[in-house]
Amino acid sequence: MTRFVSIIVPSLMLAMTPVLHSDQIKGWPQQIKKVEYPTTLDKSQQPMLVHTAANSGKRPLLVALHTWSGGYTQTGGEVVYARWCIEQDWHFIHPHFRGPNRSPDACGSEKAVQDIIDAVEYMKQHHKVDPDRIYLVGVSGGGYASLLMAGRAPHLWAGVSAWVPISDVRAWWQQKDQGGPTKYARDIEKAVGGRPDQNSRAAQECVKRSAVTYLHKASGVNLDINAGVADGHKGGSVPFTHSLYAFNRVVPEADRIDDDLIKAFYAKQALPEGVAKAEPDPLYGKKQVIFRKVSRNCRVTIFQGGHEIIHQAALNWLARQRKSQPAHWNVTSAYQLKTNKNEGDSGK
Repeated sequence: MTRFVSIIVPSLMLAMTPVLHSDQIKGWPQQIKKVEYPTTLDKSQQPMLVHTAANSGKRPLLVALHTWSGGYTQTGGEVVYARWCIEQDWHFIHPHFRGPNRSPDACGSEKAVQDIIDAVEYMKQHHKVDPDRIYLVGVSGGGYASLLMAGRAPHLWAGVSAWVPISDVRAWWQQKDQGGPTKYARDIEKAVGGRPDQNSRAAQECVKRSAVTYLHKASGVNLDINAGVADGHKGGSVPFTHSLYAFNRVVPEADRIDDDLIKAFYAKQALPEGVAKAEPDPLYGKKQVIFRKVSRNCRVTIFQGGHEIIHQAALNWLARQRKSQPAHWNVTSAYQLKTNKNEGDSGK
């Protein structure tokens, strides 16, 4: 696969004044406000939702990324991130990064990547952010963007929690083009400029926008990758093999998961004979952990579920991580985060 050098333009905020909107955002807690902040690459004002901690000292920042077809005002499970930050007194942002992944400016484009970096820089410039506790989380398309940012901007994150992510854009295009739902294949074609099997530029764009292209740079990031065992079958739209192959791109060759094991595991939705089931993890509740592998600062978990995020597991794990320190895997005490019935633990 072609390798691309990840060049991050320093975010100078362009001497532009951010715009704060005081209107209540439908479906979000009243503490959440809309901000428009200046971006580096095209000097536009881009929107995001923001909560700022009340504590006058430096506080953690949670960067939560919307799903494949969502945007910065998306509700549902996205609101759970904000509630956590309100209750924990963290800073919180939910950026737009060019919206749903069906245009050239979205779907892992240079603008989308830089928008996320600029959003973090905005918070660091305007609020007291603890640089050792900047966290990134997302599910589905947000999981894809989280993996991508782990490789594109590894210097930023104390911890990255990616759930049911797409890791290879062309592989997912092929899976959706052949097996449906084809909507996602058409979205990718709109983003990359055509069918990657017929258009060489589109094929190159898929590589440039794929997390697997950059994940070798994330070996120093505390990275937790999760997927449900039914995802890609009846339980969701992203084969959980994307998570396993993402893990393999981060870790040393000796720690990689065997390709035959991955294929057999996915085909049967059950561990191949001779592979031991993972130890229970109380953070996952009723969604029992089936398979788990850890290598240094990276972990992958396949659990009894589908295309979803378990907020309790994601957020409590992130809270234990510190930048430039070894990943903290053994979370023995947890903050019990309440969720509403309509939020649940899933995201699409």
